[in-house]
Amino acid sequence: MTDGAGSGELPDGLTATEAGMWQAFRNGSVYDLRSGDADVDDPHGGHPWGPERSVRARIVCWLLLDGPPALAGRVSSLKLQGVLITDVLDLAGGTIVPYVELKGCRFEKEILLPEARFTTVRLVDCSVPRLEAARVRTEGDLHLPRCRFHNGARLTDAHIGTDLMLNQAVVYRDRRGRSITGDGMTVGQDLQAEMLESHGELSLRGAQVGVSLSLRGAKLANPYGKRALNAPQLTVERTLHLTPAGVGNPLLTSGTTPARGTRVQRFECQGGIRLDDGRFGDALDLDRARFDLGDDQEVSLRRIQTPELRFLGERPQRGKVVLSGARVGNLVDKVSSWPGPGNLHMGGFSYDSLVPRGRFPLAERLKWVSAATAEYNPEPYERLATVLRNGGEDADAREVLLAKQRRRRETLPLAGKLWGYAQDWTVAYGYRPGRAAVWMAVLWAASSVAFAHADHPPLKPGEGPNWNAALFALDLLIPVIDLGQAGHWRLRGGWQWAAAIVIVLGWILATTVAAGATRMLRRS
Repeated sequence: MTDGAGSGELPDGLTATEAGMWQAFRNGSVYDLRSGDADVDDPHGGHPWGPERSVRARIVCWLLLDGPPALAGRVSSLKLQGVLITDVLDLAGGTIVPYVELKGCRFEKEILLPEARFTTVRLVDCSVPRLEAARVRTEGDLHLPRCRFHNGARLTDAHIGTDLMLNQAVVYRDRRGRSITGDGMTVGQDLQAEMLESHGELSLRGAQVGVSLSLRGAKLANPYGKRALNAPQLTVERTLHLTPAGVGNPLLTSGTTPARGTRVQRFECQGGIRLDDGRFGDALDLDRARFDLGDDQEVSLRRIQTPELRFLGERPQRGKVVLSGARVGNLVDKVSSWPGPGNLHMGGFSYDSLVPRGRFPLAERLKWVSAATAEYNPEPYERLATVLRNGGEDADAREVLLAKQRRRRETLPLAGKLWGYAQDWTVAYGYRPGRAAVWMAVLWAASSVAFAHADHPPLKPGEGPNWNAALFALDLLIPVIDLGQAGHWRLRGGWQWAAAIVIVLGWILATTVAAGATRMLRRS
């Protein structure tokens, strides 16, 4: 084969199909080899493509790495449609300046792009055995919509200058069980993977996305391993969308919410999700998301940080939802989204405000807190009470703290339980102080009735009424018990027991003083 690339002449040894591609490259025009029959032209179909539609991968690499100069007034670029590329397309370590756009093409073997540098690359609706593109760099976009990767795609530590598009792509697992490996990847703007089909683990560990990451309408399935989405330490400067997408648009690029009446496809995940230590600048949105988990799988959101968490998906029937250590501004949720007792873990979960979607009564909110604490833990109750109090709902906050004390009572020994029941029955652990006034009124009424029916002899000049030890003891008892009540429920730990001892000692002191005074009067 004679090299005529430098002079622009057509090299020897090219097939007629390759010669046509060579001339189209110099002209910057589209080289279209489609037949017009949709079934025959389907790159994912079983209809064979012959030599009339085939070019060698070596010639494609020649054009991209050291191609001929463009014709006068034109810009050289590789634009192919309906072409079969034979052998391995190996551009590893190369610097590719021309614009690359391949639509509806087939690749006989894998594409190798490690360490390669591009301006913009677009592979649309192509059939690719495997994509190896670790540490690839693009100044512009990397578009792979509607492509099918039969043995996975590797984008580890890739650097995409603007957008990475995987809309409606279908990716099957590699020998390690992963569909897309994007660990450490950096995307300058949006990562769009709407209506993506992933068969294996989608791995985005430590990836960074400059704007938003959209998995609207995606279907992630990994029946071979523990997780379908494995993305710890993921950073998204704006929003991660695990939400529905509109169906019918052949190429979803807008990322907008589907209009009313549009048929939608939900985000579905068969397998666990791991977003531990993630950072989401605007929100993490799980609106209408559907999770199909095994008993040992989780929706793991440990230690995430985001101004808003929209937990609005369907309730997982199995598996766990873990929010331990997460920090959220607004928690937007609904009662039907949370799993039942034993399947929700919220140790150290911090949120500033509650924005329920639909009716979420306090009784259900208390069940939500209770479901997250298989063993007694005061923290979720205190966090909920603080948020309610900050929102001006003081009565509900007191109910939450009362529920906390009742839950604590279940862990106490018998004596503690009896004392707890007494406190609950009288003044509700101090959270319903109005009951104290009721008890005072009852005691006052009882004493009044007793004295009204008592036989009091007439008083002589200089005499007073008989000493009543019970009333004197009550006068001493009430302020001491009130002091102990106030201290008992405002203090914590061992100080609560100290306050309880004050109550008991006050009762002993009051009765002792009353009894001593009665004896002294009788002696006199």
